[in-house]
Amino acid sequence: MDTIRLIIFFMLAGVMSLPRVYAQDMQQAEQTQISFQPGSGINTIQPRIMVIPYTKEGEDIRTILEDDVNKRIVLTRIREAFDRRGFTTVDFTARLKSAMGNAVFMGANKSDLKAQIIQMSGADIYVEAEMDFNRGQYTNNLRLILQAYESTSGNSLANIVGESKLFSNDAGTLGTKALESCIEEFLNTMNMKFTDIVNNGKTVLVTIGFDKNSNYDLSSSVGTEGLQLFDAIESWMSENSYRNYYHMQGATDTEMLFDDVRIPLRDPATNSNYTLNRFALIFYQYLRSLGLDVKRDVRGNTLFVTIQ
Repeated sequence: MDTIRLIIFFMLAGVMSLPRVYAQDMQQAEQTQISFQPGSGINTIQPRIMVIPYTKEGEDIRTILEDDVNKRIVLTRIREAFDRRGFTTVDFTARLKSAMGNAVFMGANKSDLKAQIIQMSGADIYVEAEMDFNRGQYTNNLRLILQAYESTSGNSLANIVGESKLFSNDAGTLGTKALESCIEEFLNTMNMKFTDIVNNGKTVLVTIGFDKNSNYDLSSSVGTEGLQLFDAIESWMSENSYRNYYHMQGATDTEMLFDDVRIPLRDPATNSNYTLNRFALIFYQYLRSLGLDVKRDVRGNTLFVTIQ
């Protein structure tokens, strides 16, 4: 009899603990997807997304949508898909019109204009959409290629191809069907990559070199502590990289290459996008505090530093 009571006690204890275990599992799942839970009441980082048309070499992003109504329709359908899932989207057409009215952009070439619109948009992610529409004898086919990139670094987050084949001549219908065939997998991959960026930071590259007339090299003593420049720079990277994560690929007396330095997605002080330019300025100020004359150049997700 005592054995039966003991069994019943443990069975009841197990049943009573299920809600707590389930709640813990659900909490862990929410934390894993925390960046994509708008309105959850948690202090989240929700990405801003802009959908832009793919442009081939020689094509002008300023006119590509004006010349093709089908591309405008499909681009709108993609943006609507993000909106329905609770994402904050940036209107590419509105940003393009704003850029066209800005004298700064008037002299920009085709590739520069695209980069400047992305930078001006404030989007965390931009999704490039390419549409290939083919008319058949009986059915029409639309192939949709989606590629997502982190805006400031240009690092790829997700890419996928969706297809639809219907009797319809309507590009909107074909585009919606193609989108439905791939959007969930695309978002899941983008979600995973973006969550990793939120948790671990964005990857940037830092290259440090010396002008041919410089009196310094990496073994030179600098600062009040008299550290070798190599050690001073590595210590600074350790302290200022996001979560102290950095990787140095190699170094010589006159060159130092960090192939993976993490910077945060958001500036903790302002909650605005934390850019490589911001990181470059702080590093520049540190090197100047050591008494060094420095030039810096940011290209894409790479910072080039030249010590004079």
